[in-house]
Amino acid sequence: MSENKVDLLIIGAGMAGCTAAAKAASGGLEVCLVDTADDVGGSARYAGYVWTMPDHDVMTEQNPGGDERLRRRLIDGFDDAVDWLRSIGADVGPEQPILSYGRGHRFDTNHFVDLCRKVVTGAGGQVLLGTETEKLIVDDGAVLGAVVRSASGTREIRATATLLATGGFQADPEQRARHLHPSARDIELRSNPNSLGGGHRLAGQAGAGFGKTGAGFYGHLIPSHITLTDADFVELALYYSEHALLFNLQNQRFTDESLADHLTTMELLEQPQARGLLIGDARVYRDWMTTAYVEGAVAPDKFASASKRGGRVGIAESLEELAYLPEEWGYDGAAIAAEIEAYNAAVAAGDAVPPRRLDPLPLDEPPYYVIETVPAVTFPFYGIRIDEDARVLDERGQPIPGLLAAGSDTGGVWYRAYGGGLATALVFALAAAATAETLSSS
Repeated sequence: MSENKVDLLIIGAGMAGCTAAAKAASGGLEVCLVDTADDVGGSARYAGYVWTMPDHDVMTEQNPGGDERLRRRLIDGFDDAVDWLRSIGADVGPEQPILSYGRGHRFDTNHFVDLCRKVVTGAGGQVLLGTETEKLIVDDGAVLGAVVRSASGTREIRATATLLATGGFQADPEQRARHLHPSARDIELRSNPNSLGGGHRLAGQAGAGFGKTGAGFYGHLIPSHITLTDADFVELALYYSEHALLFNLQNQRFTDESLADHLTTMELLEQPQARGLLIGDARVYRDWMTTAYVEGAVAPDKFASASKRGGRVGIAESLEELAYLPEEWGYDGAAIAAEIEAYNAAVAAGDAVPPRRLDPLPLDEPPYYVIETVPAVTFPFYGIRIDEDARVLDERGQPIPGLLAAGSDTGGVWYRAYGGGLATALVFALAAAATAETLSSS
């Protein structure tokens, strides 16, 4: 077993890992970046915007269950983080609104992660791909590095600081079932396939604490009966659900769909068989199903895409035609039509239940576009506890010496709410690099 020593060992080369590696290397630290995949980038390669809430008030309103210290660090650190991206040559667009409550920037993530690798190797750092981290080196409660294994053998890498940034556990069906919901075992993955919970496993070895259960996950609705590929992550995400009505197998609405597609996705997971019927009218099709979810993004026809891929779809020329839904789907189309008529009357009177706070409009312009939908997961909100400096906390809330975490391995920032995964990874990865620099200098 060979051995070497670095200032910062980073386990995971996604958004958080690449960011911390580039920041630390450009600051003069000796860096080693390790990943099981054969390339850097992880799920960041599928993203296109870096964004979060505009201020603390909006953060509190949208995400009241998140850890206040972490929420504040994210908001306070976001603008400086974007400035840092630009300073190293990342392709970042001007500020623009994101969703109904956020602000952020178009961001070429593929260019960025490749740039980070060049920064690290150009500074003499190591990038070890196809490399599994077997265990952390722990001595008297402090983390001193890790043992890693690749095709060339096993070696021990000693480090002043070790950063966990493996991207979460969403690619592991059993962990999804354990930490998200039993039905999550079988849902589709809209993320890289290598985030299998390695960071959680390693953190547990060191006695780390974990965030609140029931925190939920980030994901989107997709058409049922479709196997996702990475080319589908945007094209088949049914963002427009915020303007449609969603019915469960009991033919009932169960949530305010207008709040956000990613929130509705969490709610649908908890419904019978984790599937539902998403229905929009001609207005929804014209104004939302065929338009960009975020300014500057692609705008595929979601209905056409779902139909082409073999999803359960249909068009009803009137509400009455919903009665002819295929029996094998398991819905009562006549009951759903009656629910839509009752909804239209209630929304006109201002007393729809559940409410439609952000889109209180009727579905009364035929034809009606029907897609059966299911949840897909991108990353979990449950994860390793950290403080605002990205130090991993034990079960008593005390920092574990030498151990840091950032990105989707961590929990606490979001609790059944969402305001930007890239921003969270970016800000806390920069915090981790700063903490590593402090540890190395001391």
